[in-house]
Order: sequence, then C-alpha cells, then structure tokens
Amino acid sequence: MTEPRIRTVAVTGAHGKAGRAAVAEFLAHGYDVLACDLAGPVGRNSDLGTPTMRVDLTDYGQALQALAGADAVVHMANIPEPGMFPPAETLNRNTAMNHNVFLAAQALGLARVVWASSETTLGLPFAADGGTLRYAPVDEEHFPHPSSTYALSKVLGEAAAAQFAAWSGIPFVGLRLTNIFTEAEYAKVPEFWAEPMSRAWNLWGYVDSRDVGAACRNAVEALSTGSENLIIAAADTIMDTPSPELLAKHFPELELRRTVRGHETLLSIDAARRVIGYEPSHSWRDSVAR
Repeated sequence: MTEPRIRTVAVTGAHGKAGRAAVAEFLAHGYDVLACDLAGPVGRNSDLGTPTMRVDLTDYGQALQALAGADAVVHMANIPEPGMFPPAETLNRNTAMNHNVFLAAQALGLARVVWASSETTLGLPFAADGGTLRYAPVDEEHFPHPSSTYALSKVLGEAAAAQFAAWSGIPFVGLRLTNIFTEAEYAKVPEFWAEPMSRAWNLWGYVDSRDVGAACRNAVEALSTGSENLIIAAADTIMDTPSPELLAKHFPELELRRTVRGHETLLSIDAARRVIGYEPSHSWRDSVAR
C-alpha cells in the first residue's frame, strides 16, 4: 500500500515511451498527474489525458516549478540512449536533469522519487565474446560497468540518488529499464529469430511499455526505504528459442548462477518482485502468432 499523502504524481518525460505509459497507469488508478516534457504537444492540447507543461529540466528553477504541487515524482526524462547526441552532451544533460529533479524533490519534501536508470549500468551492450558479461541471469550485483557516457550518466544518477535519500529521508527507486516495446512493435519480433546474436547485447531482454507503467506505480506505492535500483524486464525473452539453449549455444562458457527454464528472462526481476511487488503481465507471445 502507498503512503496516504501520495495523490498527485509529477511525471517528467511524459511523451516518451516510459513516460506515456506511466501517465496512463497513474490516471487509470485515480491519481492526479502533473505531466511535463521538452517535446510533444503541451497545455490542454496534450494527448496524454492531462495537461502537459513544457519544461527544460536542465534548468533547476524549471524543475522546481514542474514538481511544485506533487506528492511524488516519476522522473523519466533523459536522453534515452547513446548516439543521439555527442557523448559529452548526453552525460552533461542527463546528469543535470537527474540532479535538478533530485534537488527539487528534496527542497519540496516529496514523499518518493522514482526515476529511470538503465540496464546499461550492468555492462550492456554485451559483446559477442561476452565482454563484461560475468554470469547469468544478470542481477543487480552485475554493476557497475558503464560502456558509454549514457550508461555513466545513469551510474552517476544512482550514486547521487543514494546520497539524496540519505540526506532527505526520501525513498528513491531507480528502475533499470530494459529495451521497451509497445504492443504495436511486436510485429517485428520474428525478424530477430534468424540472427539471435543481434539481440544478445542485452541477453535477449525486453519489457512491455504497459509493464513499465505498472512498475512506476509499484515503485510509488511500495514501502521501500533508502535508495533501491531494480531491473525491470519482461518475464520472458524476446526469442522463440528456450533460454537454456540460447545460453548453451551463444555463451557456452558463461557461469550459470541458477537453473534457467523455458523462455524465462535472463535479466533477473527477482529483486523488483521482492522490493516493489513488480509482476510483468504482458508478453510479445500474446500478440505474435507463431
């Protein structure tokens, strides 16, 4: 159950895949949502079901105003992957956004901060020779191994979140999101099966956008303390081949920490289940005819 005083949630990056899913999830469960983004339609022209504010979170004053009136924040705004901007710009902008939101949450005394970390903090992308991949299933202890300034921005965000949580007493939850798919994008999944190594960079992981929204709500409603950082993935892989066969063929020397069965995910979600009650309920298998 959630703290009684969390009724209004600010969602940053509201027009992105994760942000859009979070807004829909909170509205569907009776929360008031303060949405903001640097892109997309704003004001009452927003298509999110709630008015949306244009906010540049690299400016602390704007971040403070965007969170004013909220009880908690779900911070999804960031440059979402490496290669979109020069490396320094990605590091600087993501770090500034994260720090400004954390500072604003502390200044306003919010009840909880949920934010988008990344699976890339764990060593992704994994190379054909394994690279930084040490064992499977990959869990929260497979950290930190950033291989880009994007991943480094998330590692720095996790370090900052731990300090802000200790200073303020505000619980922080970082969601180490894997590759997000909308239901419409599942049509292309069979294209991956002929070349399994094309998806081995994250051990064939993915997550449904609707489950990302649910994870955001789970994290807001959880009774966790301090700063937690949790892998958020689907319960299965994106491949039609069973997980034990994928590992035996493509990573034969890899240490297996526990028995893997069927098509289960190789990005462990055990901690997310335990800490915030996350339970993915969507799969590409529900949408793609074999």
